Amino acid sequence: MDFELIEQSLPYLIQGALITIEITLMAVGIGFFIGLFAGIARICRIKALRIIATIYADCIRGTPLLVQIFLIYFALPMLIHTQINPFVAAVTACAINSGAYVSEIFRAGIQAIDQGQFEAGHSLGLSWWQTMYYIILPQAFHNILPPLGNEFITMLKDSSLVSVIGFEELTRRGQLIIAQTYASFEIWMTVAALYLIMTLAIAKFVSFMEHK
Repeated sequence: MDFELIEQSLPYLIQGALITIEITLMAVGIGFFIGLFAGIARICRIKALRIIATIYADCIRGTPLLVQIFLIYFALPMLIHTQINPFVAAVTACAINSGAYVSEIFRAGIQAIDQGQFEAGHSLGLSWWQTMYYIILPQAFHNILPPLGNEFITMLKDSSLVSVIGFEELTRRGQLIIAQTYASFEIWMTVAALYLIMTLAIAKFVSFMEHK
């Protein structure tokens, strides 16, 4: 194994890892709010919102993230006649994808709360939305924290797919080094190690938050 090559490549790969984290943070952050509203919409009393939210979740979860990236980066510019920045396309595709899965997490977390909590809110004179905000969501958050952590880890790994549009995150930088050095084993092992470090760090953080 060429340890000298690994040492030389590590700073370049770490920069790619930081870009991967940036994409993941932005995608899951935006996806959190998309999922929150979509998850609530899927169980609200307004039928039109339920239908729209269900179609969104089913369509996104039923198609590969790679296809969604292609649609946003290659197909969408043909409709709007404007080239989309690779970073914007990457974050947008990942956020939309993450939002669909987060919506299911919120839906399941909210429905796990006892129905009596809704009735208690109504007995206090709160509207459905007020009951959701003040009573249900604070309790549901404890239930959804572990699957949210899993979604963050999943998106961190799935963000490697944006390399197909030439965006230089961790995986793409590994490919560029291999194209010059042909040292596939050393570079891919280093890339895998960096992903493992990041996922373990997230898992530890989520575990810490659960205990808090």
